[in-house]
Amino acid sequence: MRTLFDFFLRRLIVLGRLTVRWPDGQLTTYCGSPGPEALVHFRDRRTVRRVFMDPTVAVADCYMEGTIVPVDCTIYDVLDVLMTNAQTRPEGLPMMQLRTGLRHLVRRLAQFNPARRSRRNVAHHYDLDGRLYSLFLDRDRQYSCAYFQHGDETLEEAQIAKKRHIAAKLKLDRPDLEVLDIGCGWGGMAMTLASEFGARVTGITLSTQQLTEARARADAAGLSDRVTFELMDYRRLHRRFDRIVSIGMFEHVGLNHFQTFFDVIKRCLAPDGVALIHSIGRADGPGATNAWLAKYIFPGGYSPALSEVLPAVERSGLFATDIEILRLHYAETIRHWRRRFAANRDAIAAMHDERFCRMFEVYLAGSELSFRRQWSVNFQIQLTRDQAAVPLTRDYMVEAERASFATQPWESVAPT
Repeated sequence: MRTLFDFFLRRLIVLGRLTVRWPDGQLTTYCGSPGPEALVHFRDRRTVRRVFMDPTVAVADCYMEGTIVPVDCTIYDVLDVLMTNAQTRPEGLPMMQLRTGLRHLVRRLAQFNPARRSRRNVAHHYDLDGRLYSLFLDRDRQYSCAYFQHGDETLEEAQIAKKRHIAAKLKLDRPDLEVLDIGCGWGGMAMTLASEFGARVTGITLSTQQLTEARARADAAGLSDRVTFELMDYRRLHRRFDRIVSIGMFEHVGLNHFQTFFDVIKRCLAPDGVALIHSIGRADGPGATNAWLAKYIFPGGYSPALSEVLPAVERSGLFATDIEILRLHYAETIRHWRRRFAANRDAIAAMHDERFCRMFEVYLAGSELSFRRQWSVNFQIQLTRDQAAVPLTRDYMVEAERASFATQPWESVAPT
């Protein structure tokens, strides 16, 4: 097995340097042109066998179990070498190709998310102890891609910029607009739309933890008369709204339900209304969710290609009036999260355990690298029922965004 694994690594590593300490203590270095570097120790032969047979899952699993140990580096460095080269040599192992093909074949089954299963999937990740998220997110607990206008913003500044960037696309041109926030998280976007733009917002979520926290935050901020939060599946919605926003929720919808999602948007959007969908996507076409991510982090989740999304939009009768692709913004966002997680690791380990910390380290490192080295992106799609609902050019977005910073520069309205 080791001989085969050695042959595979010699073919795989064409950028950077990977040094492997085998279970017997022997060191082997695999290198190519300049790039990322790491040294990793495989502590037993079973680990070598597991990684050779299914590296996509086993590298992370074995790190969680402590049988893969980064030496004088971090799991981020190890994954950087592997993911950078996997991007360069996508053919990988025949076994990897087979597993990827099988995941693609069964992806509709894996993403079958009726209401009850959706609730379980959300609870798996978002109903963890809320203190965890306060230790690595920004003060407003925005758990989605921030917006770096210049690249040197703090995480708090970039998340405020994200909210105002989206608000500008919603064309909030008069007070008391009725806004629906699908997948409202801890309520930060809803509260910003209410306090800064005078909207009346209804936020819906499937997370009981987020619901409780969002209601408490709105009450503490004196916004309960303008913001309401409900535990509700999007498919139950029948009310009309002037504006609809959904940030970081579409990744949990699943391929089988794209048409239903956009039909709901059409049904609930006022004739002159505007909707904005913000989601992780893939720039390399349709694929399948990483098996480890689906197992441990986001069961039932899938980040789609635009080629899979737009046909459902078209069939719904909605106009896609603006599409923006955010490329490295999420890589920078997760870099901040990863560093804050590391700074608070002892506190998080006390809340959970060492295995949980390693799981989250893999999740954050792998997610950042998927945006930095591979094909993950974010897209924002503006939708209307009437193509005349928004101006002819995008100038109004820029003007609204600038105006929001001129009147409230870098001020967060949400409680800490």
